[in-house]
Amino acid sequence: MIAEPLSTPDIDDIEYPVDMPPSAEEIMLGKYLFFDPQLSGNHTISCATCHNPDNGFGDGLKLSAGHDGKPLTRHTPPLYNLAWSSSLFWDGRASSLEHQVLMPIYNPSEMNLSEKVLLKRIAKSQFYQSKFKQVYQQTDITPHLISQALAAFMRNIITNNSPFDEYLAGAENALSPQAKNGLALFEGKAKCIECHDGANFTDDSFHSLGIAFEDKGRANVIKDNSLAYRFKTPTLRNITLTAPYMHNGSLPDLESVMTFYNDGGGSGPNKDKLMEPLSLSQSEIRDLIAFLSALTDPVLIARPPSMTKAQISPNEMHK
Repeated sequence: MIAEPLSTPDIDDIEYPVDMPPSAEEIMLGKYLFFDPQLSGNHTISCATCHNPDNGFGDGLKLSAGHDGKPLTRHTPPLYNLAWSSSLFWDGRASSLEHQVLMPIYNPSEMNLSEKVLLKRIAKSQFYQSKFKQVYQQTDITPHLISQALAAFMRNIITNNSPFDEYLAGAENALSPQAKNGLALFEGKAKCIECHDGANFTDDSFHSLGIAFEDKGRANVIKDNSLAYRFKTPTLRNITLTAPYMHNGSLPDLESVMTFYNDGGGSGPNKDKLMEPLSLSQSEIRDLIAFLSALTDPVLIARPPSMTKAQISPNEMHK
């Protein structure tokens, strides 16, 4: 596969499910749902607990905790530019945001809320009844409408104005000499672009870096052992905000990541043929990190206004 050239994401290229962008009201409704702990079984966590906007839409943990405080099996991935993604989750088991958004809510290890209870809680909220009617012109709130609203919000988490994007637009001084050298290494000697290509620095495909020994990743989804231990290539946009790294959160910082690749990856099974020693000097590693830092364009999203009206009555809290 030939790598796509690096570029800036074009909002006009987003393929919306109904062929038109969501309204501001639909995005705001999704935002309320995203931050609402009612979407967890015990009212203690929301989507934003693991995907915290203040922490690069991650949580800074090696492995996130589920509703019961026990660690999950994979690191929380960031949510940037999923509007252009054709596969979601580390193993690609969802093909759209509408398909993806309810899965953590229903997962007994994550948010642990059944569809039945989710619909009951939303139905008891006058706030949500009013908002769903306003946005979708219907009073019957379905899982599809909930997923549609959440997806509308998440599809709007876009980063496309980093120093690198300014450089592509003609601002020669937007990148330091060190970052420019890092860009040349990224596209050349370091071979990063072979997987981290295109506008979002990902081929949306699956690779084994020799880092997994038990979790079979993509093979668990499509039952093909030739894809065992392979995981989705993550975007590199805002990579400085989303430590630690890898599907299992095993590498704490970018220097560790660069050293890992420079050494040819891990020793796990079914390792990609692309993984081989790079012979990068420490100076070249620093230049690569300078370039990666130039992909930073934080998405600032404030938590929604007080949701007092959205909360169900205390008597219903544990029903």
